[in-house]
Amino acid sequence: MTEVPEKQIVVSVETQFIEDQSDPIDDRYVFSYTITIRNSGCKPARLLTRHWIITDANGKVQEVKGKGVVGEQPNLQPGEAFRYTSGTMLETPVGSMHGSYGMVSSDGELFDARIEQFILSMPRTLH
Repeated sequence: MTEVPEKQIVVSVETQFIEDQSDPIDDRYVFSYTITIRNSGCKPARLLTRHWIITDANGKVQEVKGKGVVGEQPNLQPGEAFRYTSGTMLETPVGSMHGSYGMVSSDGELFDARIEQFILSMPRTLH
């Protein structure tokens, strides 16, 4: 795989604690995350795979790999964005996620679009 500059594919994240699906007594903390993937390069690119590393405050790590996102493998034209929402469950009120999307450009070049670490946190947990 060739490393393509991160600025080609820009990934932004918004997170939310899902209180009505969480149960702190049973160490169940549910979070949603909304991802926007924008192609800021000059070539079309298709998202093929996802790879997530999810870590809770106890250091428990979950690794998730699979094809596409939410059942899709979006093809992004230059300047185009794809937005989706998914979720995860932790055993602690705070955790983090990071990872990458496996991408292919229109000329067949494979590359990874990195997803920088972001925090999942129940409200009023972090100052």
